[in-house]
Amino acid sequence: MVVMNSAGLPEDSLANASREEIHSALFLNLVMHQASTAMMLLGKMPHPETGEHLMDPETAKLLIDQLEMIEAKTKGNLDAQEQKVIKQALSALHMAFVEVIEGHAGSASVPTPPSFTPAPIAPTPTPVPTPTATPIVTAPAPTAAHSNDDESRKKFVKKY
Repeated sequence: MVVMNSAGLPEDSLANASREEIHSALFLNLVMHQASTAMMLLGKMPHPETGEHLMDPETAKLLIDQLEMIEAKTKGNLDAQEQKVIKQALSALHMAFVEVIEGHAGSASVPTPPSFTPAPIAPTPTPVPTPTATPIVTAPAPTAAHSNDDESRKKFVKKY
């Protein structure tokens, strides 16, 4: 009887495996888990416990996007086998996704997921709370350069 650990690897193979080999096996396990879950959500595989075929293309698209992100973030750091597995998984998932979406294009029961393009993350300044701020209204000197908007602005002064 082969004893398995939580990563699905035989215990005796872990005893002699290098850290790199363990990481490679865990990476492949992650990719295959994501891919099989996405396939299940596209109705291509039955649910392992219930046996029913699920249809959730929006969540499947999220899993596919995550695998694409993993591929991009690990570019140049994968060995040949890892690259091959992630490319094959993504290829199969893309084909299955298109097949599902095209098959349900006329159906109102399965909506086409919106395309998602992440916006670039820009650092946003953290607002500093001003618990004792008191508004002071100052009227600018009347000149032609000031508009009505400038006159209605309030300035805040901190008092400690």
